[in-house]
Amino acid sequence: MAQHLFDLTGKKAIVTGGGRNLGKGIAEGLLQAGAEVVLLDISTDIGRTAEEMGKSGGHRAHGVQCDLTERGQLPQAFDEAVRLLGGRLDILFNNAGMHDRRACLDLPVESWDRVIELNLNAVYQLCQLAGRLMVAQGSGKIVNTGSMLSFIGGYNATAYAASKGAIAQLTKSLSNEWAASGVQVNAIAPGYMDTDMNADLKKDPVRYPQVSARIPAGRWGTLQDLHGIAVFLSSRASDYVTGTVIPVDGGIFGQMISISPVNNTLTTQK
Repeated sequence: MAQHLFDLTGKKAIVTGGGRNLGKGIAEGLLQAGAEVVLLDISTDIGRTAEEMGKSGGHRAHGVQCDLTERGQLPQAFDEAVRLLGGRLDILFNNAGMHDRRACLDLPVESWDRVIELNLNAVYQLCQLAGRLMVAQGSGKIVNTGSMLSFIGGYNATAYAASKGAIAQLTKSLSNEWAASGVQVNAIAPGYMDTDMNADLKKDPVRYPQVSARIPAGRWGTLQDLHGIAVFLSSRASDYVTGTVIPVDGGIFGQMISISPVNNTLTTQK
């Protein structure tokens, strides 16, 4: 019986940023569990990527090209994704995001706006669009991609940290609104993952060894490390799990945060 709880056969899903990096790992997990998936991605080759992923995953995948920082494109792209899925949506995985590692004093407000637009505003709009469908049908799973910076401030990450902190609160707020309607809203908080977004960090001769030494698992995360959590939060196995932000980080969050026995406050470990 427990195995059936994780079966996504017949489920309809949208994964934003699903063509590469974390989104690809998420989409792979959903496809392997039986879901039909639309990859909503800025890449002009997303259709071909989806076709290849569908073949390897054994289930149908579609690609819809969209720049989620352009508000005018987003509703039409969402409607097209739902149409490709036969008019139903069971799972929305908001994963698309960007980072600008410049220090605050060097970060133009235009760059701040672009990060917030993709990492937060587009997520809100997609949650709203999906929520209308899911609340009406009485079921659904929304999973947002946060970060370790949903909990801590990070370094040279003002816009990114602000957006990911807001994702945690948005997730909790929507969960409060929609849990009684059968819609679960959760978030994952990936740690240091071996993706293109972190390529510059991995090339840093000072920070890379410092970061690597802080991961209790002894390695950076891979796309395969997202398969299990993606399937869990998208399946019936998580029907009583909502409003959570779950670290997927090789244990680094447990190392960084501790509870003070004196005043019950959170303290960050250096």
